Amino acid sequence: MDFYNSLGIDASISIFSHIFFIGITFYALQAFRLEQLFKKGRTFQIQLIYILLSIAIGSSVSNFILDISSWSRQLPYLFT
Repeated sequence: MDFYNSLGIDASISIFSHIFFIGITFYALQAFRLEQLFKKGRTFQIQLIYILLSIAIGSSVSNFILDISSWSRQLPYLFT
């Protein structure tokens, strides 16, 4: 039962991490003026690019943080 509990905790941490970093990335992307790269009146496409870039960058950062965390938990096995 402890194994399944650990899997559930890891899954919830991963979900929270992805959502958190996607949100931070979306906030950070607001500093850029991407609308100047698009044609006028293309509001939906600009919003879609913001969302897709946020998901791509945020999930990559989240995966990096989760990998570092996982690897640091495995380091003690090197010395046993």
